Amino acid sequence: MSLLNIAEICTATQTLGPGQRFAIWVQGCCFNCQNCISPDWIPMITGNLMEPKLLANMVLSTPNTEGITVSGGEPMLQAEALFELFTFLRQEQDISIICFTGFTLEQLRSKCDRNIEQVLNMIDVLIDGQYVSELNDNKGWRGSSNQVVHFLTSRYLSQANLFLERERNVEIHLRNEAALMIGIPPHNFQRAFEETIENLRGCL
Repeated sequence: MSLLNIAEICTATQTLGPGQRFAIWVQGCCFNCQNCISPDWIPMITGNLMEPKLLANMVLSTPNTEGITVSGGEPMLQAEALFELFTFLRQEQDISIICFTGFTLEQLRSKCDRNIEQVLNMIDVLIDGQYVSELNDNKGWRGSSNQVVHFLTSRYLSQANLFLERERNVEIHLRNEAALMIGIPPHNFQRAFEETIENLRGCL
């Protein structure tokens, strides 16, 4: 059995796809997109190693979960373990799967990698391409307009406009002394967030 190298998980979010979703971010990325929202998850280091079956059981035991959203990091670098995770999930429940990747779909298919092909066959929506900050148009569930939303199954075709045009929003989840931001942030969100924090400090 393969192990997933996990950077972070969130058991329930409304900002990374339709319905309540279990979000998984993997550790390690082969890209280095300028203004990456998750720079700490780029290094190829060991995060939290998890057995796919254990993670699948966590997902399945979380009430009201419509599906999972996988991001990172670069998920396709862990295709073998992802396939095991997706298989365990689908054996128990017809759960929806959304995945982000810095590779294009064409690049993934050209690799002729059986693990990647198996993963693609189980994904409902693939959002592909590297993030380009200059092309962040504040629309939908993709970070920049060069990224393509591929509906690999018909599950969410009727909600295609949400993926492409919805207004951006984020959630802030407090984690002990840290905070986890979840969602696709609007353009210049970080600067606006920092200004808000400074203004709040000035009021104390």
